[in-house]
Amino acid sequence: MMNFASVKAKAVDLFSEASFVSHINDEHEYDVALTLMDDLVDEYDKYRPLIEVLSLSIEKWENEADEFSEFNSRVESLNDGVAVLRVLMDQHHLRLEDLKEEIGSKSLVSMILNGSRNLTREHIQSLSDRFKVAPSAFFHKE
Repeated sequence: MMNFASVKAKAVDLFSEASFVSHINDEHEYDVALTLMDDLVDEYDKYRPLIEVLSLSIEKWENEADEFSEFNSRVESLNDGVAVLRVLMDQHHLRLEDLKEEIGSKSLVSMILNGSRNLTREHIQSLSDRFKVAPSAFFHKE
């Protein structure tokens, strides 16, 4: 039988030290969350549950913070690009680090794939060149 007292105690310890893991309150916590994410993705499989919780916190901040509102509205139509990127990665058996030249760090690729970051124009052009597909493949179609 699971020891809930132990689980609860560990959760209290984690969230008292790093409350931003579940909820980001300000820009400083956002920066710390991104730094932690960068560190965690080096051992993605080991830290996957923590990455998933942290990425939700980052995504919520980026979706709700005033500083991202204009950016979010401009790139809303790019979300189909993530689906295209996933298919290309699957077809070519690529890992996060395999897209360093086109996108950047493993953490950035991970955040793009989980929807907390968007592909930029430069990413799309680099991916189009690498995979010999039209840049329009990454854009939303009505």
